[in-house]
Parts: sequence; structure tokens; C-alpha cells
Amino acid sequence: MKLKQLVAAGAILSSASFANAAAQDSEFVVEDIRVEGLQRVALGAALTYLPVQVGDELNTFRVTQLIRSLYSSTHFENVEILRDGNTLVVRVAERPTISNIIFEGNDDIKDEQLQESLDGNGVRIGEPLDKTVLTSIENGLKDFFYSIGKYNADVTAIITPLPRNRVDLKLLFEEGDAAEIEQINIVGNELFSDEELMEAFELQYDTPWWDFLSETRYQQQTLQGDMETLRNHYLNRGYLRFNVDSTQVSMTPEKSGIYIAMNVTEGEQYTISEVELVGDVLGHEEYIERVLPLTEGELYNQAEVTYTEEFISKYLGRFGYAYPTVTTVPEINDEDKTVKLTLSVDPGKRIYVNRIKFNGNVVTADSVLRQNVSQMEGTWLSNNLLESSKNQLSRLTYMEEVEFETIRIPGSEDKVDVNFNVKEQPSGSFNAGIGYGDRTKLSLQAGIQQDNFLGTGKRVGLNLSTVSYQRSAQITYNDPYFTIDGISLGGSLGYSEFDGSDFNVIQYNSKRWSIGANIGYPINEFNRINFGLTYSNVELFNRGYYEQTEQFYNQFTNGEDPDAAIKYDSYLASVSWSRSTLNRGLFPTAGSSQRASVSITTPNSDVNYFKTVFDGKWYFPLSRNQRWSFLTRVRLGYGNGYGDINGNEQILPFTENFTAGGSDSLRGFENNTVGPRGVFLGNSGSISGPDGEVFPADPADAALSWSTRSLGGNAMVLGGVELIVPTPFVDEEMDNSVRTSLFVDVGNVWDTEFDYDYYSQFNVASTQRGELLDYSDWSLYRSSAGVSVQWISPMGPMVFSFSKAIQERDGDDARFFTFNIGQTF
Repeated sequence: MKLKQLVAAGAILSSASFANAAAQDSEFVVEDIRVEGLQRVALGAALTYLPVQVGDELNTFRVTQLIRSLYSSTHFENVEILRDGNTLVVRVAERPTISNIIFEGNDDIKDEQLQESLDGNGVRIGEPLDKTVLTSIENGLKDFFYSIGKYNADVTAIITPLPRNRVDLKLLFEEGDAAEIEQINIVGNELFSDEELMEAFELQYDTPWWDFLSETRYQQQTLQGDMETLRNHYLNRGYLRFNVDSTQVSMTPEKSGIYIAMNVTEGEQYTISEVELVGDVLGHEEYIERVLPLTEGELYNQAEVTYTEEFISKYLGRFGYAYPTVTTVPEINDEDKTVKLTLSVDPGKRIYVNRIKFNGNVVTADSVLRQNVSQMEGTWLSNNLLESSKNQLSRLTYMEEVEFETIRIPGSEDKVDVNFNVKEQPSGSFNAGIGYGDRTKLSLQAGIQQDNFLGTGKRVGLNLSTVSYQRSAQITYNDPYFTIDGISLGGSLGYSEFDGSDFNVIQYNSKRWSIGANIGYPINEFNRINFGLTYSNVELFNRGYYEQTEQFYNQFTNGEDPDAAIKYDSYLASVSWSRSTLNRGLFPTAGSSQRASVSITTPNSDVNYFKTVFDGKWYFPLSRNQRWSFLTRVRLGYGNGYGDINGNEQILPFTENFTAGGSDSLRGFENNTVGPRGVFLGNSGSISGPDGEVFPADPADAALSWSTRSLGGNAMVLGGVELIVPTPFVDEEMDNSVRTSLFVDVGNVWDTEFDYDYYSQFNVASTQRGELLDYSDWSLYRSSAGVSVQWISPMGPMVFSFSKAIQERDGDDARFFTFNIGQTF
């Protein structure tokens, strides 16, 4: 077979070469087409890229088109066009397929970011490799490193051939060290010092060693931001003609240091001569003009101008005008140094919501998410309602991230779809807990909890506990969407056996049955009110006798059998108010939450008492990305009895006392080691007369002792501060799953009804370790400090905490370590 070369193609898009063909052979009618060299690309697919068919006349122009079309398909790296008689022969060499992509040596750019960049250039596993793209990728990555001050960085693409026309692609990074800023100079400033102007800069130099938040590495993007900060500093103070004339960035010869110089012209201050509102503001001129911060006679302030534009835009957005245009046109008078501001408003068309969609929810039903969305379909699009919806969804404990976007509908100028993009996190857990303390030693607990049962948003729990001091079982249920209006309905059923001596409280054993129900009403987006009623049956036995408990015991004690078990029933009614503006349901970093509750037993109960509790948490972000945050919290409680039953004045049952200590109140102390101790008098506290009558003993002869365990009290104050910090060696993307904090907890518990002064007249028993020098201060002030790490992992929720307790009066230091692990589903 004799082949006569028509054109050898190349150099059009790649490394092809052309050969001259004889003039007489340059044109012919194609009778057949043959494609050679195909491996991965199907013949049918290859033929679709050929702009020539059988019967067409082939000439030099058509050959050029054919070559361009084949290269544009991105499948071939070499193409030859040949003629065999009247048969067109297309000989190709396919581009190799990428088998694997490896990144090595990259620290400042994460693998995920690099892969996104490669995807944008069509470089991904399984796709043909275009070697011409690699050069631009290398140069682009080098430019990125230069922009962050790494001028010695280098990026090399290494291609390793593999069998079957495949290759491994490795991007090898040599980042080097970033250039540190040696000095920043501002030239031309006379009104403000360099220190004052650079106070708000992100880029810093010559910072003290302890200022670990400062950025001393040069970054081009950060420099642009600092220049804008400098400009705003002047514009916000009326210097309307301020200008940054030039900026010079120079390097030291070894490329390790950066010098930055900014040349500025300050100008003079301008005042506002007039503010005019023009355009269509939908009849709200009076309100907008009344609240505008721009005032005649005041200095020009760029921040107030920007705020005004944003305020008008958001205000119009409340009425469905989602895309208004608000422009401020300044008319500057350089003679009298004044400026007239004209606010031009174009509201655009009123926008309606066509559909609301949810993306990313695998477990949670759309209907559950819609219950938390304030924006309705078919109504005006409201920016306020969208932000409110986002916040409500974010506060769900089974949502990790929530974002929304509005998408215009093609062909419709006044309708949009709203997409909520959510990322779920584990909402249910089967957990086992392990705790260890200096005195309590090992303790265990287990339970199952589902905050989003079968994707319905309902909370269902079954908790079983067999720790040393308690055996309990509890079933809980709550439906937050019982009605379409957001009314919730819940209930609980529980049983427990409790041994106070193992729980660091005074000696007593109890059995308790309880059943309760609650209903909640939403007041608005942030506030909610709940009502509840719980029936309890309590049995107390194996009682230790203490002075604080005698008044309560006496109203139930059987004179014929004083050691018999005590039983009583109670119906506890409660009302609570809760408010939350937290930015997330788990691991919040901004906002606050408060809850206040009042519970009281009904008059037909065997005991009459009330309790009030307030809990509050406030988060203050310390950095823009909120990885650093400050938390302060407080918990207040007070309870007491009311009225009398059968002539017995009611007090708060000691079983309902507030206690402190443990991982949920004062970390660093075992459960319930903070608070008043149980007091008792020895047998010498009374004497018998000749006829059997009993007389108080001489106080000097009475023996006063107290328990080593806490009794608790009817008043409580707990608080703490916490510095939330980035978890070392953990990526920022894990902040919603891992939290590290440094904390200080403080608190105290008192008994305001017990007369401690009366017992100061008795002697302290000699067998008691130490002596109480101040009987009125048996409830010691306690505090602790430590580190806590919380982790919501695919294996379940885990908590690591190490605390050191600090006690004001006794030297009994405590160290407490807790560890919990469970299986999340």
C-alpha cells in the first residue's frame, strides 16, 4: 500500500509538524475515512470531531479545519493527516489519561484547594492530560506564593508514564519561608501619626513575642485591605480628597524581608452642605429621612454613607424589592470645602419567591426544615426573613452549616427560587461514659439519644445508668413541631434508685417514680415559653440524721417506728422562658442564650415548695473568623417551702437541694463536694432528769460534728469564663466538630434557712478532722481552672477535660479527669 503524505499536522495547538504535499495531490474527493491510533476514544466519537465526510472535497483549508477540530476535542496530543489513494487517513496519538494526582510539600495550600484549582482547568483523575495547561498552573501557583511573600517558592509538575497510556501527575512544592515585614512607612501624613494609622492594620512588624494574633508575613491581598483601611480612616473623618498616591514594596537581597512604603495626600476636611433623596422609595421618604445618619453641617463620613446605602437597600428588601440600586452622588465644592450628597434610589421590581428548596439534607425531611423557615413561597422575598430562617436552621443541633442563595428564574424578572444548602451532623448517639475522680474513682454510664428521630426533628431518648451512686432509667420524648404554629409537646417517664453516700452527699437512700408532660409556645424567633406538670412518688430510707434534715423528717416520721421509710407524693407545676440568639446549636461562637424557670408544687402535694433557676451564656467573638471566642456564663438558683401542712411549716426538701461540683457545674471537683455539710450533735447534746424528762445539755459538754459530704442548699451561684481557642493541629474546617477551651469555674451553694449561729455554742468533736473556726461559713467558695476538649467524631461524642480545683480555705486540691465516648448515628 502506497501512502502519499498530504499534510503532517502539528504546531497548530501543540507540537505538530507540517510536510509539504505536491500541489497536484492537495485536493481530492474523499471516498473513505480511516482513523488510526485510537486506544481509549471510540471510533464513533472520533468521527464526530471530523468536519469532513465521505464525498467532500478535501483541500488545504479543510485540512486546517480538521486539525483544529481534533485538537479542540482535548483528546489528542498529536495529529497527522495522510492520503491513501482517495482514502483520508487520520493518524492520532491520544493524550495520556491521568491515573493519579499527588501533592507533595504544600503547607500553605490545602490539597482540597489545589484539586479545586485543577478541576477548574480540566485536570482530574480519569481525564486526558493537556501538558500545555500545566505550565499555566505552575505559573499561577508561583504567583500565589509570591502574593503571600514566599518569593523563593517553586512549583514543578512531574509526569511519570505508566502502561496503557496512563500517567501519574505529581505537583512538587518548595515553598520556603515567607518574607517577614521589616518596616511599614507612611509618607506624607501630618495629621495622624504612623502608629495611629497603622493601629487597625492587619499587617504588622516588630511585634512583641506574646502577640501571636498579629500577622507579620507579607500578603498582597492583606496589603490591599490595609490600604482600604487607611483610606477609610481619612474618609470617615471628612478628608474627602484623601488619596494613596503610590505604594512601593521592596525586598531584601536574600528575599527574606519586605519594606513597604505608602505615599499619601491627606487633603482637607469637608462638611455636608445638603442631603437629597431622589428616586422611588415606595412612599417611605418620611421614615427614611428621619433615620438617616447623614446630617447637614456635619463632617463627611464614608462609613455613614455606606451604612445609609445598605440601610435603604435592606429596608426596601423587607417589602420584596430584593435588588434595589442605591447610589450616592457627591457634588464637591472645593472653595468652601463642602459636599452635597444625592441619594439616588431605584427599587427595581418587587421579587416573589417561586420555590424554596433544600440541598444536603440526607436524613432530615424537608418538612422539618420548612418548619424553621420564616420565608414563605409565593410571598415577597424578604432579606430579613431569609436571615431569620438561616439562624433558626443553624440553631438545630443536627445542623452543622446552613447557607442560602437566591436564583433568578430565566424568563421571569420578578421571581426567584431560594436554595438552602445545609450540612447535617450526627443527631443521635449511643454513648458510654467513663469518669475518674480522686475520691469517686471509676464511674460508668450509658444511654441512647436521638435529636432527629427518623428525620422528623423529634427528640427521643432512653437513658440507663448504673453508676456507683445511682441506678436509673428514663424515657423522654419531645415533638417540637406538634402543630404547624410551632407548639411543642413532650413527656418523660423515669425511675431511679439513689445512694447519697456514694454521691458525695449526706447518707440517705431513695427510690423515685416520675411521669411528666410539657407543652411549649413560641413567642417569636428567639423567645419561647414552656409549661409542664410532673408527678413524683418518692421513698426515703436508710436515713442519716442531721440537724438540717430533722425538720423535714419530723413531719413524716412514724412515732412507733421512727426508722420506717418515708413516702410522699408531689405534683410539680412549672413555667419557663427561654431565649436564644446563638449562631449554632452545637459549638456556638456568637450570640447568647438565657433560660429562667419557676417550679412549684400544687397545694394538694405532700410537700409544698418552689424553686427558681436562671441560666445564661454569652459568647463574644474575638476574631473575624470566630475561631477565638470568649464565653461567660452564670447559673443562679433559689428554693424554699411555702405554707404549712398539718401544722408543719414547709421547707425545701433536702432531696431538692442545689448541689455543685462535677463536669456540668464546677469542673475539677467531684459531684456535689461544694456546699454546706451535714451537721449533727453527739449524745451529750441532752441529759435525762430523774423522772425521764429530757433537758438540753450544757453547750460546753455537747459534741458537734459534721459530715465530710455535702448536704446542698437552697441557694446557688455558679459562673465561669472560657476562652475558646483553635484546636492545635486541627484544620479550620473541623471547628464545628472539635472545640478546645481554657476555663475558670467559680461557685458556691448556701443554706439560707439553717441557723448556723446557734450551733457555734457547741464544742467541736475531737474525733473530727480539723476544726471549723467560722460556723457561719461552712459553705466554702470554690473555683477551678483547666482545659477542655470536646469532639463530635464519626465514632461519637467525646469529651476530654483536665481541671485543677482551687479552694480558698482548706488545702484539699483536686484534679479531675473525664472521658466520654459513644457511637453516633
